[in-house]
Amino acid sequence: MSEHNQVQGTANDLAAQHFKAGYNCAESVVRAFRDFYNLDISDEALKMASGFGGGLGHAGCMCGALSGATMVLGMLQGRTNKEQSRGPIYGSAQEFHDIFTKQFGATCCRVLNPHEFGSQEQRRTCFKLTSTTAEILLKYLQDKQLVPAK
Repeated sequence: MSEHNQVQGTANDLAAQHFKAGYNCAESVVRAFRDFYNLDISDEALKMASGFGGGLGHAGCMCGALSGATMVLGMLQGRTNKEQSRGPIYGSAQEFHDIFTKQFGATCCRVLNPHEFGSQEQRRTCFKLTSTTAEILLKYLQDKQLVPAK
């Protein structure tokens, strides 16, 4: 196995482990990348991801895994003041959105996972979406050279 595949498996595995432990899709993706890259995201800040599960609190809108991935991109490219350009993060967020859409065919939670919340089918589908999103985010970060120093 190449080093690249080992790295993808690791991000994928971390997101899967967090999801299995009871975190929602958005929390799992953000936690996975915080752990993998040792990002400076406090436990307090991680709470911001909680409302994105189930497509915004079970509203079925944008997939929480995609929301979590966008939060990770924001951590790496976001602005700290209004004078900084929004261009880099807006470009990455839109590009990753398009990659996600091409991969899964939609971004809306209720379309991606029409199963009843709490059912085994719903959990299995979210598990796959969450771990695959982490895998494609890692590839995106590597391809765009956005990988932070470990």
